[in-house]
Amino acid sequence: MDRRSFLRTTALGGSAAAASTLAAPAYASGKVKLTMVTSWGRGLAGVFDAAQHSADAINAMSDGTLEVEIKAAGELVGAFEVFDAVTSGQADMYHAADYYFTGQHPGYQYFTAAPFGMTPQELMNWYLHGEGSAFHNELGEIFGLKPFLAGNTGPQAGGWFKKEINGPEDFNGLKFRMPGMGGKALGKLGASVQNLPGSEVYQALASGAIDGTEWIGPWADEKAGFQEITKFYYTSGFHEPGAALTLATNLEVFEGLSAAHQKIIETAAGETHQWSLAQFMNNNGAALQRLQAGGVKTLEFPDSVWDAFGKASKETLDEYMDDELFAKIRASVEKSMKASSSWIKKSAGAYSAQRDRVMG
Repeated sequence: MDRRSFLRTTALGGSAAAASTLAAPAYASGKVKLTMVTSWGRGLAGVFDAAQHSADAINAMSDGTLEVEIKAAGELVGAFEVFDAVTSGQADMYHAADYYFTGQHPGYQYFTAAPFGMTPQELMNWYLHGEGSAFHNELGEIFGLKPFLAGNTGPQAGGWFKKEINGPEDFNGLKFRMPGMGGKALGKLGASVQNLPGSEVYQALASGAIDGTEWIGPWADEKAGFQEITKFYYTSGFHEPGAALTLATNLEVFEGLSAAHQKIIETAAGETHQWSLAQFMNNNGAALQRLQAGGVKTLEFPDSVWDAFGKASKETLDEYMDDELFAKIRASVEKSMKASSSWIKKSAGAYSAQRDRVMG
């Protein structure tokens, strides 16, 4: 048995017979109906919007011949159960952040955001014109999925804290919500890291179950209400410099669709990615001003903390290098990121600095 077949069999519970449990999409009067499960509570700003937008786009472009019914977290399966629901055929597609599924394969980290990784533009350069999409599909084939990026939050904030962070030692014993390998890196600084669904974070912070949290950025964070609990907000983080979201369809379901319906899903995902990124970036500036006017203190981590983040992040990523596919994805990401950033810094970066200097 080759490695890909072995991993897929393992992921499906160790039995080749698991494939027989796959549920076919519903057909009625020549129409196809797909069930989409999401990792987002209904109404979570930005992230649920992206899931809804992709479903609406599919429905509209297909003129009703391909209908997507969206289920928020908890309505059919839990927020972190959507991957298994789609690989098993319990649902037809999911919308989520793929780094929730690094327990399935660590390579999934790179299809949301890796610590000290890619900005949104760098990510899409790699995904669309480098090896990113091919690697995403390779992972998908292992688990019986056809994935597309379908949303991006832009650079995420460092998070909300109940006290100021003056040095790396301030993370020791801190109960903090952060998913993915960013959370693992924070754990190396002594933090007690929690991975909570977005819909549960406010209550955990309010009750003292956690001492701090990252979520997304000013607009989504304001909507979540974290400013009602704490006023210390670090606006730049190391963990998610451009976090992508994924729309993934069960592979057998996807391959059973017409070529036109397959292209509609792909096109809807791509359009949602741009729409989502613009939504976050359009709303963040005004939201930050409102937060500041409401008494939130915006801060940046000192260099000593950034240095500690960097050391811990490298150690965390290095721990997965014995996985051949992870190592290939990481090398591809870092090569592409270096190539993209060299021009971006000399063009857009230099321009932005001069615009701010000259125009004020």
